[in-house]
Amino acid sequence: MNPSATELSSSRVKRHVEPPADGASDALRVGTHLLSSRLIVGTGKYANYELMARSLELSGTDCITVAVRRERLIDARGNNLLDFIDTRRYTLLPNTAGCFNAEDAIRVARLGREILLGLENPGGDWVKLEVLGDTKTLLPDPIGTLEATEKLVAEGFQVLCYTTDDPMVARRLKAAGAASVMPAGSPIGSGQGILNPNNIRICLEYLKDGDPDYPVIVDAGVGTASDVALAMELGVDGVLLNTGIAHARDPLVMARAMKAGIEAGRLAYLAGRIPKKLYATASSPETGTIATS
Repeated sequence: MNPSATELSSSRVKRHVEPPADGASDALRVGTHLLSSRLIVGTGKYANYELMARSLELSGTDCITVAVRRERLIDARGNNLLDFIDTRRYTLLPNTAGCFNAEDAIRVARLGREILLGLENPGGDWVKLEVLGDTKTLLPDPIGTLEATEKLVAEGFQVLCYTTDDPMVARRLKAAGAASVMPAGSPIGSGQGILNPNNIRICLEYLKDGDPDYPVIVDAGVGTASDVALAMELGVDGVLLNTGIAHARDPLVMARAMKAGIEAGRLAYLAGRIPKKLYATASSPETGTIATS
């Protein structure tokens, strides 16, 4: 059931946080990690690593996600991705992209931890978990995702779970110990934006019930800054994206746009939008006006 305008407004009042004076987004806590930006950006699909590095800088992010399987760290020219990333500036979030069963995802998560501990990067203790159902839709396999979450949590990982926007699955993943549930706005790389905002709202309601600071992050499908702003206005705590910047006509400009979208959407959520009404409401005073004959 969709929340009423009154319920949404009440929810905003309960979760009110004073916006920073400089207009920057307030910090995001995920498990033991504190991020100054609510935008998490991927490192794939860029034309080259130099463009990637500059785009990451302009996005304002301080957390970037990396597919850590060894064969993905080296490009066609033999360049190592990690040579173009300042691991002292960014917290790396290793991900299990390309895994289609729980066993592979767990193995890749362990590999990511090994690599990042070697780099002395604080991201060694967490993982963005992807267990995909097939290569056509790249939608998550809910059973495999739940199985991998339970096992990785037992091994001490802080698990951020890529999942569908199904509220029941979201609730099960949180119960399994996920540090963050990350419902998709739409399929990976599709650029379709937030297809089902009502499901995102229900996910938020269930996941934050009695736990208002639990981090919910939209992951996948956003194509432009307005998609990011809409997600944030729904009340999610952050957005993870990659293709929207990497495949934009001008990735550098889009990176700046995504940064602005995160900040505008967050501030708008904290401010609380006016209710939608069927008819007009005068914005000027209706008393004390000059009478007309």
